[in-house]
Amino acid sequence: MRPIIEVSDLSKTYASGTAALSGVTLDIREGEILALLGPNGAGKTTFISILCGLVTPTGGTVRVGGNDIIRDYRAARSLIGLVPQEISIEMFETVIGTVRFSRGLYGKAPDDAHLEGVLKALSLHDKRDAKLMELSGGMKRRVLIAKALSHGPKVLFLDEPTAGVDVNLRREMWAVVRRLREEGVTIILTTHYLEEAEEMADRIGIIDKGRLMLVEETAKLMHEFGRKRLTVELAEPLTVLPATLAGEGVALLGDGRHVRYDYDTRADRSGIARLLAGFAGEGIAVRDIVTEQSSLEEVFLRLLEEKV
Repeated sequence: MRPIIEVSDLSKTYASGTAALSGVTLDIREGEILALLGPNGAGKTTFISILCGLVTPTGGTVRVGGNDIIRDYRAARSLIGLVPQEISIEMFETVIGTVRFSRGLYGKAPDDAHLEGVLKALSLHDKRDAKLMELSGGMKRRVLIAKALSHGPKVLFLDEPTAGVDVNLRREMWAVVRRLREEGVTIILTTHYLEEAEEMADRIGIIDKGRLMLVEETAKLMHEFGRKRLTVELAEPLTVLPATLAGEGVALLGDGRHVRYDYDTRADRSGIARLLAGFAGEGIAVRDIVTEQSSLEEVFLRLLEEKV
């Protein structure tokens, strides 16, 4: 199946000489959620702005639904919805009025049935006649999504969609995004909440200094680049770790009852068998063993360090 977005050798250098993007090539599959991660100034917003037709690239090509964003910009933009990071809406307008207006901007015929369905999906229907100034911050963000969906796009860009939103509302927003994906909408989001990307995204792309470092399936990324931690609870506390057990990644914790072992999932051997055999050889009784996978934040920081 042809990707819904095809990016080839995309670059952007601003008049100041700043190279915001350099040689980015990426295919985005129809119906997937792709999360773009990167530090501030990495090029994420420039990338989204080019794909949405807000910024002109210096070089390279982008096709959305087979339409070149420069030559066939009307057709390309009609397939795209954008939810910006900043809340910029007419506060004295009603919810239904603002989504009607957004649909009209795309030259679409009035279709209140479609708009009512969008509002219901976003739990905004009971607020349809409320003025935007009366809504909470979380509701205003939902209105931004409703505006972006008003013309029925196939691709939705979310730039920091849950910035400044409390935990409960953030999880509600995640549920909304998943429902959209189930309906066939392709979603590209940028986020600083790494747990958001880890929980929601099918694939994760990492951008740094204008270059796309990698794009990988979320689960595979965690498996290949993540570390695991083994924590061994001892039956009796130790004051010092025997020399036979000492090694890279092994540490006796302050309470003396727990030994922590960090190991690389990519290694041919984890070293766990050697460690446990060492406990047995020293006559140290083990009460419990717990393992945990490193978080995406740790993976992300490790990747950045490796690419420096």
